[in-house]
Amino acid sequence: MTRPYNYSAGPAVLPEPVLARAAAEMLDWHGSGMSVMEMSHRGREFGEIFAHAHDSFRRLMGVPDNYKVLFMQGGGIGENAIVPLNLIGRTGKADFVVTGSWSAKSLKEARRYGDAQLAAPQAPERAGEPRYVSIPPQTAWAVRRDAAYLHLCGNETIDGVEFFDWPQPAALGAPDVPLVVDVSSHILSRPLSFEGVGLMFGGAQKNIGPAGLTIVIVREDLLGHALPVCPSAFDYATVAANGSMYNTPPTYAIYIAGLVFDWIDAQGGVQALEKQNAAKAALLYACLDGSGFYRNAVEPQCRSRMNVPFFLADESLNEVFLAGAKEAGLLQLKGHKSVGGMRASLYNAMPIEGVQALVGYLQAFERRYG
Repeated sequence: MTRPYNYSAGPAVLPEPVLARAAAEMLDWHGSGMSVMEMSHRGREFGEIFAHAHDSFRRLMGVPDNYKVLFMQGGGIGENAIVPLNLIGRTGKADFVVTGSWSAKSLKEARRYGDAQLAAPQAPERAGEPRYVSIPPQTAWAVRRDAAYLHLCGNETIDGVEFFDWPQPAALGAPDVPLVVDVSSHILSRPLSFEGVGLMFGGAQKNIGPAGLTIVIVREDLLGHALPVCPSAFDYATVAANGSMYNTPPTYAIYIAGLVFDWIDAQGGVQALEKQNAAKAALLYACLDGSGFYRNAVEPQCRSRMNVPFFLADESLNEVFLAGAKEAGLLQLKGHKSVGGMRASLYNAMPIEGVQALVGYLQAFERRYG
């Protein structure tokens, strides 16, 4: 049976070999007589699974030795609270660059725990137009030298804006301010630099596995600064000291993540995936840009390779478009409710054939209705 192509923004498409292997191992993992779902997180069997996933992730990401990798829960929304609970107490202040819906949520949540402010001008709202279509020029940023951290969202899943290079705090006049980067929707899609970064976090449900697992990469000198009100299960120092086993971790999600990491190795690693992802995104953007019927509003230099929002010139055709797409085996193309329009998510597990099928449908739909 040919599976349809799933463009969901998350939970998202998983590699078919991963799903097949998980199915084969569902009732009995490696002769243990147990499903991974049934294992104690402190048992030898799951210890092997955890160590493999943890070590594979460090290697694929190129995590430096002075960073801890924590397997946690709560997703990106949870980390919007957990990060300030752990870090804002260093100085009581945190600065934010808002380039889309997710970084706007992060700023709003952080204000519950300290002095959280915008460090860059925010895009104005214009009726009928997407609000977030670019990254403010760094010459307009004003980062406080005594901020505990500078937060940005590396890739805005809803709005389709991506940073391809991190800003460097020294160049912004705040050399001692570490970056905190939400990498939920482009983690492992390309190599990510740790220069200037104090912490990265990401929910697994885009490029890593099922919902439930959140991965945090935190520089060791940033541990031990949690606010007194921080729950112990969310204190990075406590989680690190207990090897991510202070409370029961999302065991099955960690197992699937390890299988995905094996699949990434089989593709040639993150560098190989970057080439594939660049080719997939270029193919779709070329189709949109070459059409008068579809529109992507994001400035070309910061267009996301993972999440491509677009609009039909005649939005009264939206439901017809989505119904036809579903009939053609192209699923989950409806845009986020806060933005509207359409959105195609091209995560690692989306093959080039899926993008070719989408482009073919876009062209056929335009010929019929354009």
